[in-house]
Amino acid sequence: MGLLKNKIAIITGGGRGIGKAIAHQYCKEGATVIIAEFNEQNGKKTADLISGHFFKADISDEESVASLFKYVKTKFSRLDILVNNAGVLQDNTLKKMESNQFDSVINVNLRGTYLCGRAAADIMIQQGSGVILNAASVVAHNGNFGQTNYVASKTGVVGMTKVWARELGKDGIRVNAIAPGFIQTDM
Repeated sequence: MGLLKNKIAIITGGGRGIGKAIAHQYCKEGATVIIAEFNEQNGKKTADLISGHFFKADISDEESVASLFKYVKTKFSRLDILVNNAGVLQDNTLKKMESNQFDSVINVNLRGTYLCGRAAADIMIQQGSGVILNAASVVAHNGNFGQTNYVASKTGVVGMTKVWARELGKDGIRVNAIAPGFIQTDM
C-alpha cells in the first residue's frame, strides 16, 4: 500500500484512457476507487481490473451526479479525492459546428465538472479535507483548430479551478488542474 492508503476516490470517465490509468495507479497506491462512467462496459471492465467499484453516471445530468455522490457518501461515509476527468470531443470548425455539438461538449466537460465539484465540495467541507483534481487541457492555453467547443470547455475548467481553490482552501480542500497535451488514447 502506498500514498493513498484508505483514501476514497471518484474518477469520472475512469473507464478508459487517462482516467483508466489514473484509476489503476490510485488503486496501486491503496485507494478505494469508484469509476464513474457513462459507458457501462468500459466502466465495469476497468472496475473489475483494478478491484474497484463501478457507478454508471452521466455527469452532465444533475440527478445522476446526485445519485453518484449519495452512493459514495452512504457506502463509504467520506470522499477524499475527486478526479474530474470525464470529457468528450465533437470537433468542427466554427462555420460548420452545430449548436448541439457545442452544447454536448460544454454539458459534459464544463457543466459536468461543475456538478461533480459542487457535490464533492458538500462532502469535503463537512469532513474538513479533500482534493479535487480537474482535467483541463493544453488547448485551454493554446487553442486548437476546429475545437471552439472543447477549448471553451477546458478554458472554463481552468477558471473554475482557480475560483474553487480560493473558495475551498479555507475548508482544507485542495483544488488543482492538470492540462495534458495530446495523449495516445482513443479520444
